[in-house]
Amino acid sequence: MVRIRLSRAGRKDLRHWRIGVFDQRTRRDGKAIEHLGYYDPHKERDVEKVSINEERVRYWLSKGAQPSETVASLLKKAGIRT
Repeated sequence: MVRIRLSRAGRKDLRHWRIGVFDQRTRRDGKAIEHLGYYDPHKERDVEKVSINEERVRYWLSKGAQPSETVASLLKKAGIRT
């Protein structure tokens, strides 16, 4: 199964997250099939915190990819998924 989930990047105390498409069995920071955007909680404005390639997310969702709970909430906030 293919999942849309987060992988951690950045240094200690200044982490940011990449939103990517992974095989279900891949480890958290393993190689992604494709990166779809990022989530940086350290940005001040909500608009800058999340950047998502909406077209590619819709493509992967149509192919049966399942988002993790966290990514699903980010997609909902971005208006991509209800």
